[in-house]
Amino acid sequence: MMYGTHDAILVYRSRSEKNLEDNTLRFLSSGNADKVLIYYDILGTQAHCIMLHEIGILTVSEVKQILRVLVKLEGNPALIDLSTFEDVHESIEAFVIDQTNAEIGGKVHTARSRNDQVVLDMRLKMRDDLNNVSSYLLDLIHSFLRRASENVNTVILFYTHSQQAQIGTFSHLLLSYVETLSRDLDRLNEVYDRVNTCPLGGGAIGGSSIRINRDRTATLLGFRGLVTNSIDATSSRDAMCEYVSSLGILMITLSRIAADLILWSTSEFGYIDISDENSSTSSAMPQKKNPDPLEIIRGKSGSLLGNLNCVFSIVKSLPTGYSRDLQEIKPALWEASNSVQSSLQILKVVIDSLYVHRERMEQMALKSYAISIDIAEQLVVKNRIPFRSAHKIVGALVGKAARSGNMPLSGLKKEQIKEVLLRLNSDLKIEDMMQLIANFTPKVSVSLRMSEGSPNPKYQQLMIDGLNRKASAIDKTLSDRKRRISESLDYLRREVKNYLPDLDL
Repeated sequence: MMYGTHDAILVYRSRSEKNLEDNTLRFLSSGNADKVLIYYDILGTQAHCIMLHEIGILTVSEVKQILRVLVKLEGNPALIDLSTFEDVHESIEAFVIDQTNAEIGGKVHTARSRNDQVVLDMRLKMRDDLNNVSSYLLDLIHSFLRRASENVNTVILFYTHSQQAQIGTFSHLLLSYVETLSRDLDRLNEVYDRVNTCPLGGGAIGGSSIRINRDRTATLLGFRGLVTNSIDATSSRDAMCEYVSSLGILMITLSRIAADLILWSTSEFGYIDISDENSSTSSAMPQKKNPDPLEIIRGKSGSLLGNLNCVFSIVKSLPTGYSRDLQEIKPALWEASNSVQSSLQILKVVIDSLYVHRERMEQMALKSYAISIDIAEQLVVKNRIPFRSAHKIVGALVGKAARSGNMPLSGLKKEQIKEVLLRLNSDLKIEDMMQLIANFTPKVSVSLRMSEGSPNPKYQQLMIDGLNRKASAIDKTLSDRKRRISESLDYLRREVKNYLPDLDL
């Protein structure tokens, strides 16, 4: 009887006298989704066995033998065949039993259940994924801030309802992404605090009659504390729902950014140029350069929303207590994590390498009527007329210019302006109106913005400085977070090393 064969004794089958039928085993097995959990299950088992020794369940000899097998497996995960067992937990326990014996390896699962074990493994993985996503997101934020600093004075049209709206700066637009992404980062940080608690020791649902030391295992694994209630520890998946929800919100942000970049890279806009290294070509049309990486990001946002729906649909109607349905949320979580991490990495490369056509942006702004609101506001300030009156005057002038071949407002003749003012019974002087229009350029329009947070270059620099400070503070928090995990796992390795001084760990 060999480990990893169908003839092996499946360690969880005590009441049943027969092994699972092949098709049933394949149907039940979560092996594919569990591959990424091997490392985390080993860590959890190491911490649990050290704690079992410290409370007198395992002898020194027994814990040494178990830890030696786990270290061997950690160095070569291919030693186990997940397809032969229901899940990674059974597979690793069976391997320990095979490598020691039933008397020793059979003690590994004392005061532990698959129910608290699987949540532990998932929290350990999500914790690492959260740190990775946060790191990639910070990298992207820094890229946007660098490009914003380069484009404080680059004018661009802003759009509402897909129509030209106001003049702004490219810096201001990029900083709007940073603001949104910073909130995404804040959400991830809050989720991390809730994920980073230890469920191990909750058992199947009601804890254990053995006086285990839950705080010890939590410390060895680098958690900030416990999921205290044993029912909550094994039954609740709200932290995972919150995690994939936060990823979904982030991915929607990335999709919107990708959609903007795709539009601006078209010949019709010509605002930016995606680098050759980050574009695809057509199999038939030699002139084509397609922004395929951005389109894939946009597509992945839809897939991730599918992952989100999957998780919520599975969890929504389950009774309290572990149910096997929960096994099905693992693939959705890992796919969501991978999609977001790869999308963040690719988008950063695109942002770092894109070329900004500043002259084209300014040319389009000069042709537009997007200075209209600024002219109306200047009439309010300089001539003390109601905004609604100024709104009507400028709107009528725009209508006249548009009907005259879409000429710029500055191209209106004196007679045309006079006609509009007379029709609206305005007391404004024609010469004053002509001078006001003549002096307006896109850059003047931006420089006149006085409200805090506007595209005015002086506010741009303030925002860049403030967002850089925030990013640096989060960067430090993230580094501290990673350091604490690293120190805890180093401590766990040293504890293992104390039992196995002959091994090079």
